[in-house]
Amino acid sequence: MRGITLKVDVDTLRGTREGVPRLASLLARLQIPATFLFSVGPDHTGRALRRVFRPGFLSKVRRTSVASNYGLRTLLYGTLLPGPDIGRLCRAQMLAVADRGFEVGVHAYDHVEWQDGVRQASFAWTCEQLQSACEAFERIFGFAPRIHGAAGWQLNEHVPALEAALGFEVASDTRGFEPFQPAGGGTLQLPTTLPTLDEIVGVNGMQVDTAMHRIFQLSCALEGPRHHVFTLHAELEGGAYLGQFEALLRAWREAGFVFCTLSDVARDLDPATLPTSRIRSGSVEGRSGLLALQTRIA
Repeated sequence: MRGITLKVDVDTLRGTREGVPRLASLLARLQIPATFLFSVGPDHTGRALRRVFRPGFLSKVRRTSVASNYGLRTLLYGTLLPGPDIGRLCRAQMLAVADRGFEVGVHAYDHVEWQDGVRQASFAWTCEQLQSACEAFERIFGFAPRIHGAAGWQLNEHVPALEAALGFEVASDTRGFEPFQPAGGGTLQLPTTLPTLDEIVGVNGMQVDTAMHRIFQLSCALEGPRHHVFTLHAELEGGAYLGQFEALLRAWREAGFVFCTLSDVARDLDPATLPTSRIRSGSVEGRSGLLALQTRIA
């Protein structure tokens, strides 16, 4: 039996305030579980424009209509406008997701700060960022987070052990092909196994409907994993592309896929049979910069 885990990355104030309620309503109506991972500190999205000289960044901005999907105001946060505190301003929207029975976890404290700074960061910096995220999450929800999905699939050597020390039980920080234990220890990794919408839409003129169908085709490939983790974004699938995303969900359901959360997957795994994999930096087609990739140990 094939399965799908929906990992909803929530990067911005607008995504939390507008995209998250739309996605939660859609998923509740279809009775589909999902894991929502929240950015819980300041929204500094405008600072991401510092990546302008990174290969592939500008082409991705053009392909995915960043200005219209994220909004001009969001693109000014952290530069011409102060970064609003997402956790303080959107507590009600976050709590509503948990109240509806969806799994919730941490994406980042400051999404842009983590994505742009963690790869070369010190142990102390990394620990401070993760602790700030945990403290903000607990102020919102009243309990400690157990799920972490790193912003931009960005890690350093300190993250896996820190996740374990801070009580995270499941991490989805990497791109890969199967659940694994990180070499050197740390929290169980359930990597994203499918391309994201923003990595393929617009490539060679591909429209959103076609991109969603491509994701569905890849999930059905016989040589691929039996269970996939699909990362979606509140700002995209919860915004202009909500209708196309619903069509993808219905296609998966009609094809017999079973939906489950990250924790559901982790509970069904036998730790004794889990492979150990290294995490290395590498590129993913359609996304700029280097990401944390699962690598088999020879």
